[in-house]
Amino acid sequence: MRTLIALAVVAFALPAVAKPWQGVEPGVTKKDEVVKKFGEPSRTVSQDGKETIAYLGKEAIKGTSQAQFKVDAGGVIERIDVFPGPIIDKETIETSYGPACPSGPVPAAPCYQRKLTDDFRTYFLYPKLGLAIFFNEDGKTVQSLTFTTQKAAK
Repeated sequence: MRTLIALAVVAFALPAVAKPWQGVEPGVTKKDEVVKKFGEPSRTVSQDGKETIAYLGKEAIKGTSQAQFKVDAGGVIERIDVFPGPIIDKETIETSYGPACPSGPVPAAPCYQRKLTDDFRTYFLYPKLGLAIFFNEDGKTVQSLTFTTQKAAK
C-alpha cells in the first residue's frame, strides 16, 4: 500500500482553470461532490489546516491503485494525485497529453517540460494543463499523475 505523499517538488496553491480528472476540477469542485461521486474515502488525513481524502484498496477508483484529493480550508479540491492501476508508459502520456515543448517560444497546444525531482526522478510538467506526471525509478513508466490549477503548475 502506498502511503499518502506530498509532492513538494511542484508548488500547488491558488485556484484557476485546471484539467479535470474523472469530472473533478481542481480549484472548482468541492469535497462533498467528490464523496458523492466516489463514495466514502478509505482514509482522511488532516495536516496544516488542509485535508487529504484517499481512495485505495477496495475503494480505489476504477483504473487506479490509489487516488488522493487535497482539500483546502474552504472545502475545495486544490490538487488530485492519481496512482494508475495499469502500467502507463511515456508514449501513452505523449499521445494523450502532448509532446515535449520545443526550444524557443512555447506553442499554443499543450506540451511538457522535462524536470527532475529532488531525488532525481523524472517528471513531465504540462503547465497549460495544470498537470505533472511522475515516473517510476525506471524512468519509463508512470508512478503518479498530479492534477492542479494551471496557475499553480507554473
